Amino acid sequence: MSRVNVLNLQIDNLTTEELLQRLDSGVVFTPNVDHLVKLQHDPEFLEVYETADFRVCDSKILMYASRFLGCPLREKISGSDLFPAFYEYHRQNEDIKIFLLGAREGVAAEAQRRINEKVGRNIVVGAHSPSFGFEKDPEECAQIIEMIKASGATVLAVGVGAPKQEKFISQYRAQLPTIKIFLAIGATIDFEAGNVSRAPKLLSELGLEWLYRLLAEPKRLWRRYLLEDPLFFWLILQQRFNFYRNPFAKQESSFSIEAGYPRSAEVTG
Repeated sequence: MSRVNVLNLQIDNLTTEELLQRLDSGVVFTPNVDHLVKLQHDPEFLEVYETADFRVCDSKILMYASRFLGCPLREKISGSDLFPAFYEYHRQNEDIKIFLLGAREGVAAEAQRRINEKVGRNIVVGAHSPSFGFEKDPEECAQIIEMIKASGATVLAVGVGAPKQEKFISQYRAQLPTIKIFLAIGATIDFEAGNVSRAPKLLSELGLEWLYRLLAEPKRLWRRYLLEDPLFFWLILQQRFNFYRNPFAKQESSFSIEAGYPRSAEVTG
């Protein structure tokens, strides 16, 4: 499977169809610009990301950056595109039973209803909207784990935002032996419930979905898109001209990450 190195993160260079064919088990994360910026200053998030079985491109801007680096990613596979493709792909597969975790109270249940109606069977067997800050409450997390186990689900789709969703999956994966596939899907549960509208396809294809989301939720997203994420372009420029350095190079032995290599070459493994 070929991979593309962007800011010391190896991203699987797959199409949606190829991913669906390969995905019979494992953890799927979908890196985007915001994730890659967060990975520069959150060593725990980076360590968690390295444990994922699949890391696929969730950003048209990331695709443009990969071309600039000389190793183009083939397709944008956002969580909000992958998840409906996943449940449609498994429409007739009775072994696929999904649990939805995320969104505000009642939203996950509405997403469950809509998806099951669309698929024509109860492919989503459980849904729960956790409280704000649930990840810091071990008792609530334990209750959620028991809820997932009791549902009989074989797939867990977590949509509570990054890095919470990725860290939750990493922390509790071992406690969920019947879950074969873990998906980190961001705002997808809101989209599936009809609670939040997605950007028009044209804007998404042009790499302007961030602008649509910023205009829709300025108070929540202005800091991310206007202050934090622009760092990405400076870092990509550094990688292109071979002076980007892994921010955790001194902690190489702790996190098993190669120190400071500025490659933009594609890796096949």
